[in-house]
Amino acid sequence: MNKATKVFYIAFALVILTVGFGVIAPEVFEQATGTIRTYINTAFGWYYLMIMALLLIFVIVIIVSPYGKIRLGRDSDRPEFSTFTWLAMLFSAGMGIGLVFYGASEPLSHFAIQPATAEPGTDEAFKEALQRTYYHWGIHVWAMYGMVALSLAFFQFRKGQPALISTTLKPLFGERMNGPLGTLVDVLAVFATVFGVATSLGFGAAQINGGLAYLFGAPQEYWVQMVIIGVVTLLFIISAWSGLNKGIKYLSNTNMVLAIVLLILVLILGPTILILNLFTETFGAYVQNLISLSFQSAPLDAENRSWLDGWTIFYWAWWISWAPFVSMFIARVSKGRTIREFLIGVVLAPTIFGSLWFGAFGTTAIDIQKSGVDLTAFPTEQTLFATFSQLPLGIIMSIIAILLVSTFFITSADSATFVLGMQSTKGSLLPSNQIKILWGIAQSLVAAILLSVGGLTAVQNTIIIAALPFSFVMILMVIALFKALNTEHQLMQRKK
Repeated sequence: MNKATKVFYIAFALVILTVGFGVIAPEVFEQATGTIRTYINTAFGWYYLMIMALLLIFVIVIIVSPYGKIRLGRDSDRPEFSTFTWLAMLFSAGMGIGLVFYGASEPLSHFAIQPATAEPGTDEAFKEALQRTYYHWGIHVWAMYGMVALSLAFFQFRKGQPALISTTLKPLFGERMNGPLGTLVDVLAVFATVFGVATSLGFGAAQINGGLAYLFGAPQEYWVQMVIIGVVTLLFIISAWSGLNKGIKYLSNTNMVLAIVLLILVLILGPTILILNLFTETFGAYVQNLISLSFQSAPLDAENRSWLDGWTIFYWAWWISWAPFVSMFIARVSKGRTIREFLIGVVLAPTIFGSLWFGAFGTTAIDIQKSGVDLTAFPTEQTLFATFSQLPLGIIMSIIAILLVSTFFITSADSATFVLGMQSTKGSLLPSNQIKILWGIAQSLVAAILLSVGGLTAVQNTIIIAALPFSFVMILMVIALFKALNTEHQLMQRKK
């Protein structure tokens, strides 16, 4: 049995065992994973803060260094996709559904329910809510994705290695990565991808259902969410069958157009001047306080520490657990770009757009909350629609939001099937349709089964637990990348 077959069967078996545990004993599963997750947050919170900060420093170092001139591919290679399409694809895979799901609800929660340090409902809490949200979805996240994706893209396109996490560690471990150690690394990547995307699909189905319930009175029940998952599964299988240059490309462009239209509508129909003024001030404060935010662990403040564990540390572990999937997809669509162009695009563009998104949606929701409408009374999946209901053209905006969640849903699942196909076919850049469809159906079944037993929280816990060992892999990937970049730079200097 070759390595790719082993990765496929071991990962598939682990997925079945985990889902089986969640179905047979959902309460035990959630309690056990919750206990482990709480321990990791408490014991390794400092570690997650350090690693995310260091990855951002590494990105800056590489951008300004001579390594930035190295091309991801042969020197004659040029990008496969236009800049707009490229940014749309990496953005859609990275955090598409999350922006719509949490766009209004997270800043609102930081303002009205549980601020980090300020008093709930105050102007200080308003500004702090936006800053913290930018921090959780901003430059640190994309620096982490960028470094992992850079390592994958460099070894794939510059050195001709298979598109696997394990091959990026060969500068440190050599051919041992072709054995059990490499299999372990790739299995961990597949496992994190399946459950990370399954959780996202569950959230997406819940929000589409929530929107339909809010707008049209549709029942918020399990069978409705199953119909949604079924329809979306069919659509992303069709998209996956059509290939990277058609399905994912066109859907990603559609996502960006819909997202920009929705953002412009919120900017125009919401409290425009307040949005622009608050974004200017809070984004400036976010940049100004970036260093202090990066290392804030609140060791002597139990209440603030509890908030950090529940939000910041949770997010850092959550994003790390998504790194195998998102970074591998970003790497796949980035052939032909220079390292400097790649890192600037991956890190800055989504950070600025995401911050503007949260600034607009968060400010609008909080302004409505302050006017006397209690948006916190709605479940998270309906907060956005409740916000729109207080604005002109609210129904139109809600319909656009449902369409946007649906297209993000399809793109995330489509991208994940592509990545899972790569990971289980020796890193093939063009995995077969049969493998992609198999993984696509498996993802949807996992989401459907876990929704049926209310197991999404337990799955979140599981992949956050899986993030800890993968974070060690990530550190090794960065060390191996610097070693390989130094060798490549020396080789280029000798050729001159």
